Amino acid sequence: MAIPFADRLNNVETSAIRELFKLLGKPGIISFAGGFPDSALFDVDGIREASLAALAQEPGAALQYGATEGYGPLREQIAAFMNGKGAAVAPEQLIVTTGSQQALDLLGKTLIGPGDKVIVEGPTFLATIQCFRLYGADLISAPLDEEGVDVDRLERLIVEHRPKFVYLIPTFGNPSGRMLGLARRRRILELAVQHKTIVVEDDPYGDLYFGEAPPPSLLALSPSVPGSADLLVHCGSLSKVLSPGLRVGWMVAPAELLAKATMCKQFSDANTSTFAQAVAGQYLKSGRMPETLAHVRRVYAERARAMADALRQELGQAVSFVEPQGGLFIWARLTGMDGGPTDGAAFSKRAVEQGVAFVPGAPFFASHPDHATFRMSFATVGVDKIQEGVARLLKALH
Repeated sequence: MAIPFADRLNNVETSAIRELFKLLGKPGIISFAGGFPDSALFDVDGIREASLAALAQEPGAALQYGATEGYGPLREQIAAFMNGKGAAVAPEQLIVTTGSQQALDLLGKTLIGPGDKVIVEGPTFLATIQCFRLYGADLISAPLDEEGVDVDRLERLIVEHRPKFVYLIPTFGNPSGRMLGLARRRRILELAVQHKTIVVEDDPYGDLYFGEAPPPSLLALSPSVPGSADLLVHCGSLSKVLSPGLRVGWMVAPAELLAKATMCKQFSDANTSTFAQAVAGQYLKSGRMPETLAHVRRVYAERARAMADALRQELGQAVSFVEPQGGLFIWARLTGMDGGPTDGAAFSKRAVEQGVAFVPGAPFFASHPDHATFRMSFATVGVDKIQEGVARLLKALH
């Protein structure tokens, strides 16, 4: 008997990235495909100490069910962490989520109905496309340029489509790696107020900068644009800076939306792992995070430079890209120069044959995909392997 699946599943398909991983069993392959941090950089000693402290100081609370909004001491530490980056957040203004991806799911549950229009960047985080489509969203792509989302085009799309909300990754986005400048950030907040449109700021990569710190988050800037805080949602995570295995993220939102999201979270998991929250809270309290961040920034910066230099040296004008100022990714485009390839998916298959993997760019677009694009991550590969892997790409060009 055929299983009568829900109609909503007709709107989504298996992740192209997950499918790609099936091809990576080939011995000796160098993978630039992953979108995750380097496990060798995790502060294992610090997390071990935080785990022991959680069990020694608060064993009953750490091992018991907890409040759906989140474990109180962790909410306090997250608020302090955000305050340190210029965002005045009180603990009661945020809920702890099971990774920031749960925050996206909660936004889908609370805001999206079948046929509702939502504006996302083109390209954007693949899981966002899948999640919002699962709830029936009609996704509209706002194009990017070298400085992030094109705000003039974004405004025209807002006026034309009157979306339920706009979803952005302003700082070192996945997959684009772009960083939105200060003036554009202010303008986005002004557009939110002018057009009474909710803006969702997803910020899992903002702490992974390589030189100067990026401009303040939309959340930190919101007090300077009256009324914008009432239309702003901010999603954060410890996955890229501490450990994805803890599955600790958070969402800051207006009180009414936060209450609805908390109610929906009760139906999903009751509460994010209390033990993981207690460990994360102890870690933030320990004061080790600044040193950890400084270390991972140095390593990722070196790898990003190595990949950018190798691409320029080996592939030359066959690809174009903006060298990232932070994050985990280089977003590149095949130019077709000198008869080279122009299709990222076909180039990906040829690259795997040469022993190197990356992710074709088309799946990252909700509409009007640019098939010449592809995403490469430098995060989990040492400099020598980066140079070797890019050299292998040269063989795949011809």
